[in-house]
Amino acid sequence: MIIQPVILCGGSGTRLWPLSREQYPKQLLCLNGNHTMLQATALRLDGVALAEGDVLAAPLLVGNEEYRFLIAEQLRQVGVAHPTLVLEPCGRNTAPALTLAALAAQGEGSDPVLVIMPADHVIQDETAFRKAVMQGAALAEQGKLVTFGIKPTAPETGYGYIKQGAALADGACLVDQFVEKPDAATAESYLASGRFLWNGGIFVIKASVWLAKMAQCRADITAACLKAYEGRQQDHDFLRPAKEAFADCPSDSIDYAVMERLAREGANTGEVAVVPLDARWSDVGAWSALWEIGDKDAGGNVLMGDVLSVDSQDTLVVAEDRLVACIGLKNIVVVETADAILVADRSEIQKVKEVVGQLKAQKRSESLSHRKVFRPWGWYDSIDFGERFQVKRIVVNPGACLSLQMHHHRAEHWIVVSGTAKVTRGEETLLVSENQSTYIPLGTKHRLENPGKLPLEMIEVQSGSYLGEDDIVRFEDIYGR
Repeated sequence: MIIQPVILCGGSGTRLWPLSREQYPKQLLCLNGNHTMLQATALRLDGVALAEGDVLAAPLLVGNEEYRFLIAEQLRQVGVAHPTLVLEPCGRNTAPALTLAALAAQGEGSDPVLVIMPADHVIQDETAFRKAVMQGAALAEQGKLVTFGIKPTAPETGYGYIKQGAALADGACLVDQFVEKPDAATAESYLASGRFLWNGGIFVIKASVWLAKMAQCRADITAACLKAYEGRQQDHDFLRPAKEAFADCPSDSIDYAVMERLAREGANTGEVAVVPLDARWSDVGAWSALWEIGDKDAGGNVLMGDVLSVDSQDTLVVAEDRLVACIGLKNIVVVETADAILVADRSEIQKVKEVVGQLKAQKRSESLSHRKVFRPWGWYDSIDFGERFQVKRIVVNPGACLSLQMHHHRAEHWIVVSGTAKVTRGEETLLVSENQSTYIPLGTKHRLENPGKLPLEMIEVQSGSYLGEDDIVRFEDIYGR
């Protein structure tokens, strides 16, 4: 049996603003432990107890094209070798994403068991998770479509539920019904009955079984995905399905497209099974969820970063950039970043979506990106700006280079802080070392490269009539932008 981890990482949630932004979603954040949520998911099956002859394949990820370099870099940082990165040309929900993954997983003639995991969940008991995966894999190898049901700890109204049906071996059951998010009274009755589990959106399904059931339940999605996959192109480390074909694909979720259709109440013929999972799971859907799973001090506070707390209780404080001091807070969320600060009552935290809505309506950049912006070659941080000038701190990774480009409206001064820069300026090429500088006149073709083995750090001072990021004319770019 080949176990194929499939990571769905195309989301762009806003409920964790201001840490999560449209161009830097929550799966790329480090919220619990030393790894980002994406990295933790990619490593989650390491050490799984395989039977003799079983194989754990390298992860297969389906993600948003916009995050491709960030995803690849985060995987490289934790030593994930040879992942398959499938880029969705546009978002079409999880059923088309999984269909692309199943087609890619069968690419070399194999028929692996897919372990389908969202990239933005926290699982604290990974030993219990790996044990449940192997239980689910054994059922999937028999042709069943397996989902994991999270053992509920409260009458939660924010989750869908799974009603357990006829018992199978080792605590697994057939699925009697998938249930939408209930009201409070219904959630109380679900919890009291003991027959309902939270729907965590994690699945184990054989690739051929998923494709067959998709063809049965949603032939239109299957046809569109197959056409897009057949027209795919390999771009460096990325597999790109055909854009126009995938854009024509209907949008639907794994649950709605297949699972619920096969498990109508009382009509499950044995195809859809659920494995109960008790692994301290959270989808971290809001700041209040991070408080719930976080390590608390004597006052019930979760403090992350450079934080001082005096006489505060049951409060979450996240300090990204500066010291945050809190006095006498109770049931409050404080999240500090370089360019925005959120202060909210923990019971009202869902309204952060309204804040993001206002930011978008006002066309403010704080809804889109952080002050620190990641690029395939490294990152930059806009540390100061004013009328007709902007100052950036730039870090270029070893061996990386920016595009050969030109600006119509600005000139640039570059000062090297550490490392060595190889600079193309018009027809000349020069090396600029630590404590040296150079000047790029307006309208001059130029390129910045790091030829060394250590990061290149520099300060860029821009001056001109317009300093927007769209004032870039690219002539050559190794990243295909």
